[in-house]
Amino acid sequence: MGEGEEQVKVLSQWPSPFAIRVLIGLEEKNVRYESLEENFASKTELLVQMNPIHRKVPVLIHNGKPICESLIILQYIDEVWPGSNSFMPSNPYDRALAKFWADFIDTKEKLKKKASVIC
Repeated sequence: MGEGEEQVKVLSQWPSPFAIRVLIGLEEKNVRYESLEENFASKTELLVQMNPIHRKVPVLIHNGKPICESLIILQYIDEVWPGSNSFMPSNPYDRALAKFWADFIDTKEKLKKKASVIC
């Protein structure tokens, strides 16, 4: 990595829709990153260190600083690498709708995951 170059890593796991969401966001912003695949069975020391509260993916590590939770990561990506292709609409009402649907999808995925654990 050259001087002044940013270091971006993503702790992810296939087929996590939350991790995939972050990878798509980075691709949309043309951000160079390293994807580090995690394993459900055994969490790496790096994951535990970068996300000690939840110990789950995705985690974006930007210049050594971790950001957790996919929607928070996407907001961070959009602010750090603004460019012309913003993730969120500029209109406040449209932005509120986008946030509603993103939360709806998150809630459905989390409920689906809990249901599969119970069964």
